[in-house]
Amino acid sequence: MATTGEPTLDDIRAWPATVSVPEAAKAMGISKSYLHQLIRNGESPVRTLPCGPNRHRVITASLLRLLEAA
Repeated sequence: MATTGEPTLDDIRAWPATVSVPEAAKAMGISKSYLHQLIRNGESPVRTLPCGPNRHRVITASLLRLLEAA
């Protein structure tokens, strides 16, 4: 991990196929509540999979594409 506590791209490349919303939010540099809000509003910049009522997993490949394009 980076010294700031945020994961590096190399760290994220080693993650499993999906990650929790809090993990993805940390990698994106935003709060988990904001990412949850974006998901609820259908405005998430990353692809997610629903995992029950009000629960989602973020697709790691989508997260990587977003971060690599920045």
